[in-house]
Amino acid sequence: MPKQVDHHERRTLLADALLRVAARDGLMDVSLRHVATEAGVTAGMVQHYFRTKDEMMIFALDVVAARVQARLADDPDPRRLVRSLLVQLLPLDADRELEGRVAVAYHAYAATRPDVAARLEQDTRGMRAAVADRIRAVGHAGPLEPDIAATGLLALVEGLAVHVLGGHLDGDTALATLDGHLDVAFGTPASTPPPAAPSGSRA
Repeated sequence: MPKQVDHHERRTLLADALLRVAARDGLMDVSLRHVATEAGVTAGMVQHYFRTKDEMMIFALDVVAARVQARLADDPDPRRLVRSLLVQLLPLDADRELEGRVAVAYHAYAATRPDVAARLEQDTRGMRAAVADRIRAVGHAGPLEPDIAATGLLALVEGLAVHVLGGHLDGDTALATLDGHLDVAFGTPASTPPPAAPSGSRA
């Protein structure tokens, strides 16, 4: 009986290879052949699952988003939920460091690739709306309009991530900075400490 092939697993394998290449080398000159070499498969197999590099890159974004979502704990407290989400964007452990380097590579590549840029914009718009909704859920106690506060928080975290990746800032300072801006966005300091981080994680 022929062996059943898990096509999603194979596509994820290739996406993981792309993420490693992106984190190590950037994306501008990466080809499907480079990804095949990284994954230890033939170029023909890569082309069987992805017609173009951009198609594979967009699928890789789905893989990263699913992994971030899986790391989030469901929390009824809006502020803690937003903090948990934004902390996932800070490179405070090996997984998030790889994802952070990939994010930098994707933004550079998207500057000249409309399809990838459109997907990044869609993801950012959805995250901004989700953060703004959580800020509204506490009764809009902060001095900033929720959409403006959400935009500022996302821009802040992206900047903090770049500084941590570059070694200009340590993780504890990045977290303290994020918490200070959450105070502003939500209008009050956290009433309870954030939940304990998983074992092996900084936050």
